[in-house]
Amino acid sequence: MGEPHYTAGNRAFLQAILARGTITFEEARPILAEIFKADSSGESEVRPEQVTERQFKDYIDIASEAASLFDYEIRSSVHQVTKQRIYALVNTTSDPQTQLATTYSADELAFIKRVLDGMFEKFNSPRMEVLAITDMQAIKLARPNRRQSQIDADTQTQTPGDRGLKHSEVEAVLASLVEGGWFEKSAESFYSLSPRALLELRPWLVETYNDPDIGPDEWQRIKFCEACKEIVTVGLRCIEPDCNFRLHDICEDAFWRTRREKKCPKCSNVWSAKKYAGERAVTTTNAYQTGRKRGGGWQRSTLADDVIRDEGGGEDAEEDGEETDDAEDAHDAEENIYDDERR
Repeated sequence: MGEPHYTAGNRAFLQAILARGTITFEEARPILAEIFKADSSGESEVRPEQVTERQFKDYIDIASEAASLFDYEIRSSVHQVTKQRIYALVNTTSDPQTQLATTYSADELAFIKRVLDGMFEKFNSPRMEVLAITDMQAIKLARPNRRQSQIDADTQTQTPGDRGLKHSEVEAVLASLVEGGWFEKSAESFYSLSPRALLELRPWLVETYNDPDIGPDEWQRIKFCEACKEIVTVGLRCIEPDCNFRLHDICEDAFWRTRREKKCPKCSNVWSAKKYAGERAVTTTNAYQTGRKRGGGWQRSTLADDVIRDEGGGEDAEEDGEETDDAEDAHDAEENIYDDERR
């Protein structure tokens, strides 16, 4: 950090990334324009559109070098939907539990782990890879599952004193995760991991949810785009349920351009481009589309629950039915109390 090329401008740029968590070239241009103006003691007026991508990359490289002294680095990824390249400050040593513990309580951390399990286990099966979760599904995870809690207690993996959260607290945690850049919430009200979270949690996700002992052709929970090699939580999948071949929408054209025919290179099935990973696995179904038209006041998250259950897309689908009534009764009772408190 004491090297001569690390200036006050570089420090200000790194602080801007620290404050945001992520940054794009477009977001960086006005920041760098102000830095360049300050470096010239205000004598030169620099407009954001004058900042070049080369200047931006130089500042990114220097910021990453400086951050490496504190076990951080700047990594980049292309957003799976918007196609924007996003740069994120990533902790290279600590696990997500340690990082989030500075912001969230033990009960909140236990809830967040249940939400991640929901995304990558419960609502991620060979028949339907949703890899996202709705408000209602998250509320059902407010408290630990009684049966699973007993199993965890027997194996000594249960979080000590995990009492769960009130539903108002669930809403606050989800909003905080979105605001902090860990989750994104779609127009259809599905929560999924943000590009920053995918960059930061990639090793942990693979270690936690993939099985290292199965063969390369067997289905895994965390899958990667065959083109860019990044994790796919929004994209296209092979029509063969057990095949691991996945592509991001934004990578599809370039991938097939170099091949003679559109056949899955892993299982040789014809590529349809109409089988989805991500929330579209639910929202493109006839049941979901029909329900939206007819449902009127139906909540989208409730409709998503119905579709996943009917399609057999969630783990333990039969057990879900047993838990649903209890969860909804508890939800209604607590919301009444919550409403009384607000009045």
